[in-house]
Amino acid sequence: MKTIISHSEAETKNLGKKLIIAYPKNNVFSLSGNLGSGKTMLTQGLAKSLGIRKNVTSPTFVILNSYKIQKNKKLKNLIHIDAYRLKNKKDLENIGWFDLTKQTDSIIIVEWGEKIKKYLPSQTLNINFKIQSNENRKITIF
Repeated sequence: MKTIISHSEAETKNLGKKLIIAYPKNNVFSLSGNLGSGKTMLTQGLAKSLGIRKNVTSPTFVILNSYKIQKNKKLKNLIHIDAYRLKNKKDLENIGWFDLTKQTDSIIIVEWGEKIKKYLPSQTLNINFKIQSNENRKITIF
């Protein structure tokens, strides 16, 4: 377990940029924390580190966004999921979750991952965000 205090959105994005290097064996990242705690900021940093130039936003209403990775030879896609409204296994089947988790050439970021905890692969990297003040976030990686 590792705990980091982020003092700004830029620091949270920078942490996202470092995740692929720090945790190369993980291709599923489960992000949990309150609304506005930094989950999408971290995802934006991770996306930037993979050469994704598109504006990465939370897929709240569409549930899943897919981005092509240009900068990495092993990885082809970043799959960004908002699991807040997913209620059961059928919802996961409808978005292709079980096939997505078998893809070794994709990185999957799940916001609100605690909502689908029992369906996350065992090697999932869990990241929890806690708001400490307007700018500061306590980010715990486990």
